[in-house]
Amino acid sequence: MDMAVSAVVVGADRLGNIPDLLKGHNIAITHHISGRDPAHQKKTLQLPSGTELLILLTDFLGHNVMKAFRQAAQRSGVRVVACRRSVCSMQQALQNCGLCGAGAGGACAREAEEVSVKLVRGRPGAVRH
Repeated sequence: MDMAVSAVVVGADRLGNIPDLLKGHNIAITHHISGRDPAHQKKTLQLPSGTELLILLTDFLGHNVMKAFRQAAQRSGVRVVACRRSVCSMQQALQNCGLCGAGAGGACAREAEEVSVKLVRGRPGAVRH
């Protein structure tokens, strides 16, 4: 079995179902940082050693905190995924960056197809007469 990609998640106090989604894509959360600490705005911020992926939950982070973590990731050569704190947003971000399907056996394509079918079916009810 492949080793899981070690990820640091920044933002939000609680992650909800996101850890389960990431586990399905062979991504293990090694650290979760809320981003509330003023020290997280420092330009000399360092990511934990062994970090392979940085996930920023944008709806729970200030601009300066995101900038500091992005710069730390860039210095370390770590890939960054930014999205809102929702399973749907995370799924879409993983697909867009090419991490989707890492150990998921193609489940991503099926899930994306199901979502688009749901959107198409829900469309006629939204039309105004």
